[in-house]
Amino acid sequence: MQEQKFELLENDSNIIAAADRLEMSRRDFLRFCTAAAATLGLPAGAEAAVAEAVATKPRPSVIWLHFQECTGCTESLLRAEHPTLEKLILDMISLDYHETLFAAAGHQVEAARLQAMEKHKGQYILVVEGAIPAKDGGVYCKVGGKTAIELVRECAADAAAVIAIGSCASWGGMPSTGPNPTGCSGVNKVIDKPVITIPGCPPNPYNFLTTVVHYLTYGRFPAVDALGRPKFAYSRLIHENCERRAHFDAGRFAKEFGDEGHRKGYCLYKLGCKGPETYANCSVILFGDAGAGTWPVACGHPCIGCTEQGVGFAKPIHQTAHIKTFSPPATFPRIVEEQGKGATLGAAAVLAAVVGVAAGAGARVAKNLGLSHEAEEARLKAEAAKAEAEKPAERV
Repeated sequence: MQEQKFELLENDSNIIAAADRLEMSRRDFLRFCTAAAATLGLPAGAEAAVAEAVATKPRPSVIWLHFQECTGCTESLLRAEHPTLEKLILDMISLDYHETLFAAAGHQVEAARLQAMEKHKGQYILVVEGAIPAKDGGVYCKVGGKTAIELVRECAADAAAVIAIGSCASWGGMPSTGPNPTGCSGVNKVIDKPVITIPGCPPNPYNFLTTVVHYLTYGRFPAVDALGRPKFAYSRLIHENCERRAHFDAGRFAKEFGDEGHRKGYCLYKLGCKGPETYANCSVILFGDAGAGTWPVACGHPCIGCTEQGVGFAKPIHQTAHIKTFSPPATFPRIVEEQGKGATLGAAAVLAAVVGVAAGAGARVAKNLGLSHEAEEARLKAEAAKAEAEKPAERV
């Protein structure tokens, strides 16, 4: 049945046109739509709706703001391969304002932002990258003469939706760590609208892409958790699907970087891996389109918990994680237990002598205990006889 649906989709003129625009084969285009539907946890057949939406629906206008950050989120998006960034921004969304990617500068880009906001009022998606400094009226970050607070509030007022991409925009990230001299925080602390948060430092670009595809397909964002994170990406602990999990369960841990356990791929929990308390899909979809094993833990470095407030950039890297599912005992049996050796003749003789002395001493103690008991009985009988003899004679 699914094959028949695919055959119909492959011959659809809209699908053909969309695949041509994206410079993909029709099969590859449909595979991309299927992967997006599967990532979102949608039921079988939803890939057809995703394909139709990508192929036919108007591209949503996107305004992308930058504040206190390192531009790592944009750099991560630049390295996406399925599709590549230029296909994403030219054929799936309309990126109308982005300071890093614009060829223009100054008043020209600010004019483009205002034009996009006016033209797509109530329909554009606002994406915020970077934390918002609020101390001293927000003077520590200005763009075009306006503070970050003023810009994000102005752009969020008529946005259809707001997405915070990266840990900095989601909850403050690294800039908000103590002593936090600029008083920065996440977007949700500055505006009164609901915010879709896609944390990570940087986040996987496909979490952002899949979120946008869901919005394009259904006109709404995917289900989110209490922190505004899409559940398809942030509902499971990294620890649950880590390729080193079997070593954790068996008690096999690397204890130092470069030791035998580290070289053999043992669990990195004792080196401070935060996977057991971090919700993200890094261990499932990997990172960077560079092949198998391309994510920090597989490469040999502990997870730092960058998607979790209070973990990433808050706990030292070497500090062990708070395990939310299972806490290992303090000690485990060693991987290879040492085998005992047979006793030598001398050791056996010494042991026999010790046992003999102990046996002799035990017999002597038992004998003395027996003698003491007999003597006590004789003493009691003698005292009873003496008492009987001392009684006065009865009168006749």
